[in-house]
Amino acid sequence: MKPAEISKSTQRAKYVVTDLLTGALAFWVFNIVRYYLLQEVHSGYYSLSSFLGSTKLIVEQCVVPFVMLVIYWISGYYNRPFQKSRLQEFNVTFFSSIITTVIIYLVLLINDQTGKRIINYEMIGILFLLLFLITYFPRLIITTLVISHFRKDKWHINVLIIGNSSVSRNVAKKLYEDNKVCKYNLRGFVEIPGEHSIKDSMPVFKFEDFEKICGNLEINQVILAPEYHDDKKVMMLLSILFPLDIPVKISPDTLSYVTSAIRMNDIYGEPFVDLTTPAISESSKNIKRLFDVSFSIFVLLVLSPLFAILALCVRFSSKGPVIYSQERIGRHQKPFSILKFRTMILNAEETGPQLSQDNDPRITRVGRWMRKYRFDELPQFWNVIKGDMSIVGPRPEREFYIRQIVQEAPYYTLVCQVRPGITSWGMVKYGYASSLSQMIDRTQYDLIYLANMSLSVDFKILIYTFKTIISGSGK
Repeated sequence: MKPAEISKSTQRAKYVVTDLLTGALAFWVFNIVRYYLLQEVHSGYYSLSSFLGSTKLIVEQCVVPFVMLVIYWISGYYNRPFQKSRLQEFNVTFFSSIITTVIIYLVLLINDQTGKRIINYEMIGILFLLLFLITYFPRLIITTLVISHFRKDKWHINVLIIGNSSVSRNVAKKLYEDNKVCKYNLRGFVEIPGEHSIKDSMPVFKFEDFEKICGNLEINQVILAPEYHDDKKVMMLLSILFPLDIPVKISPDTLSYVTSAIRMNDIYGEPFVDLTTPAISESSKNIKRLFDVSFSIFVLLVLSPLFAILALCVRFSSKGPVIYSQERIGRHQKPFSILKFRTMILNAEETGPQLSQDNDPRITRVGRWMRKYRFDELPQFWNVIKGDMSIVGPRPEREFYIRQIVQEAPYYTLVCQVRPGITSWGMVKYGYASSLSQMIDRTQYDLIYLANMSLSVDFKILIYTFKTIISGSGK
């Protein structure tokens, strides 16, 4: 099978469909056991068929497998369908089965109390064993087949190496030496301007053709191998590679802040550091996204009266639209339109982009009050629902300023690993920036956030943000 014939979505679908079927089977078998356990004490059903055919059981049988899929999704199991180890398979399935068992017991089985504690314990134990075993072994078979396909070269990873020097050739040698586990299909090298380029039989491409090459050759992974380990050069290259949404990796012997907060997740092959994936677990990513959407919907519904009041205040305070839309740069450097309540006079940037200053005459009286309590940011909860933003993350900037920031602080490129946020550690500790140097200073807090990214850190930032809103200390 050629690499082009298999995709992440296809492989993910295999796991999802298998989990749906095994989940339904496990719960059906449990209901049979459940019937006989309940028969030992009491039962309102004359036969197994009448028990399984009851409306209550039919509804449970239809709903429970899909609830299980949601739990598996939250666990992060489906995020990376090709990068699984069998140990990871066991751990994720084990803990997901525990959580699923507890939920099913508390929601569905609590009414089946028999008065005999041993029977209740038996139901919980049998339910867990069925969910775990019937789910785990089909998953294990699929994952083993994936590993087998890679080892037998039925599938391989199309790789392009950025760099065409002796350094890049050494990286290529490592890939070939590691082919016992994971088959890499090296499609060629890309010249980096200013480096000593090697001429031999290997395909070598020009850097300006990189985007077209990735599409034509169906590249699955890019490896950075510059001749000299220069952080600034790596960050400049990364800023060009991010928009392609292809995993970009680099040897772990690279310098300080390039690899310090980035995860190493090559399961099958050479342990390269992934520059495009933040250091946060897959389950945390999904929980964060679930919270973002749920909380944003809640805010938009509950605070709708406040939205209406703020809209009227903006409308009658000065001429212009109530909602102000501006292009910002988000995850993987994708542009999006950020939404805010307008706080400045109409045509405030007629002469070009300008950062707001203390006592800025362009800010309206209502706008100054809204900025103080961060009310102008409220429409961005719609950006969160759309997927442009997260509630917590680095603040998004305009391309005009990003180009200037990257020239002074190329490490800014790293913030493009994640969705930008309505609030951030930089906004909490630093506030609004009124100059390029202040924007760069604020970026330091974003890097600290990336290095320590977790759900608990997000929660702390939300608490500090709430304090800022209550105290009116926003700038």
